[in-house]
Amino acid sequence: MTPMGSIAAIILAAGYSSRMGAFKPLLPFGETTVLEQAVAVFRKAGVQDVRVVVGYRSEDLLPVLAGMKVRSVMNPCYQEGMFSSVLAGVESMGAECEAFFLMPVDFPLVRPETIELLAHARRDTSIGIFYPAFLGERGHPPLISNSYRERLLSWRGMGGLKAFLEQYEGDSMTVESGDEGILLDMDTLEDYERLRASLRVDSTPSRQVCEQLLCGRFAADSPVVEHCRAVARLALVLAERLNECGCRLDTAVVEAGALLHDLARDEPDHAAAGAAALTRMGHRAVADVVATHMDIQLDPGDAINAAELVFLADKLTRGTRYVPLEVRFRDQLERHAHEDDVLAKITCRLESARMIAKGVESRLGRRIEDVWTEATP
Repeated sequence: MTPMGSIAAIILAAGYSSRMGAFKPLLPFGETTVLEQAVAVFRKAGVQDVRVVVGYRSEDLLPVLAGMKVRSVMNPCYQEGMFSSVLAGVESMGAECEAFFLMPVDFPLVRPETIELLAHARRDTSIGIFYPAFLGERGHPPLISNSYRERLLSWRGMGGLKAFLEQYEGDSMTVESGDEGILLDMDTLEDYERLRASLRVDSTPSRQVCEQLLCGRFAADSPVVEHCRAVARLALVLAERLNECGCRLDTAVVEAGALLHDLARDEPDHAAAGAAALTRMGHRAVADVVATHMDIQLDPGDAINAAELVFLADKLTRGTRYVPLEVRFRDQLERHAHEDDVLAKITCRLESARMIAKGVESRLGRRIEDVWTEATP
């Protein structure tokens, strides 16, 4: 977890929720409410100073905030719109605050990791404004240096916070997050129901998001990226051919798991580290695949699952070339021939790969070598 130091968070919850037709902050969201979810995002990221700006129906929100031990900031001018709540929140900040997040209450799917990512980006630069982005599109919450406090409080231009911040584009940084939640707000009941339903669905990142995570968010080097792409091509072709033979593999999970299997390649236990990162992002099914791409416990049943297929595709891919298992493992077996513990692990991986390959070939009715030509660019 990135140390937050004197970074605070301002959650804006003073509005009428007029387009929603219901009071947003207190709507149920998972096992809690929209407001409690917004507070939890920052607390899980390590932000201790969380403040909620209230106005409309403040009498209903104050007991909730007191129960969470969250500071409330009253906006007596909430009728004037959201920027008045921004000013009320910023005015409550003292010199002890170095920077602050600003987030409307109706962005409940922002992930704690995104908050940590922005705080981490701020550590080694003098830049004053940081925006999270999803595939290049900026969203909430921005992280703003407290050096802008007085200028914000004296701002009288049109266009509110957005117009104010646009003046300082040269002092801003866009940080790719891989977090679609930064763009998903709740203006209507339809929006609310869609976001609420997404809590019950495991998220599988698209190919585009996987590429952004691999190349941008985690900055994997070129050989790792090309290897992951090669593994993904082979795993996807195998999954598609197996499905044609009656299997029921989720090809999206297979492809994403293969593309991201070496996401944390520089970490000591990169399979576990990559899986942990993906779990924090809400990609649990893909995380399970990544977690087992090095060592796998084979399912005793007949069905081939996504994790087994990615494990096999990885073991058939040396760099960007597809090679027989014996060729892929030969150097490792020779190099560690006198290291009993290491040799046992390598041998176990080879045997697992052989068993999966045998099952795949049995279902396809042909050799894997005949299939991987379809995956070769």
